[in-house]
Amino acid sequence: MTKMTLGSYPHMLGFEQLERLLERTAKTGNEGYPPFNIEQTSDFSYRITLAVAGFAEQDLSITVEDRQLVIRGRQSDTPDTRVFLHRGIAARQFQRSFVLADGVDVGEAVMENGLLHVDLTRAKPQTVVQTINIKKG
Repeated sequence: MTKMTLGSYPHMLGFEQLERLLERTAKTGNEGYPPFNIEQTSDFSYRITLAVAGFAEQDLSITVEDRQLVIRGRQSDTPDTRVFLHRGIAARQFQRSFVLADGVDVGEAVMENGLLHVDLTRAKPQTVVQTINIKKG
């Protein structure tokens, strides 16, 4: 069976970048940790919330790399003298990636009660009508 691509549809011109974006999204490798929510807070804004219990602000980094929001967590390696009888709270490093559409910008990030909130805004689309003149050949 052959793989259908957007380039195989003659009426879909210039969508190669979208196809690469979809392939990159499928390869993000997010394993389910930490859990997260995505909510729409208005017609043009969103909020991503990650459950990062046990992480301090300095243990987290948020970057935008090639239209991809990347949130990383790594707890500092401090010598721990505690003896756990049960350790059910995950303390491993993580990386969460979210592909951003053109026009989506990352706003502020706020840490609150073990939750990391990252706000996103999308520019309001503008309707553009262009008239093309026809020349005699």
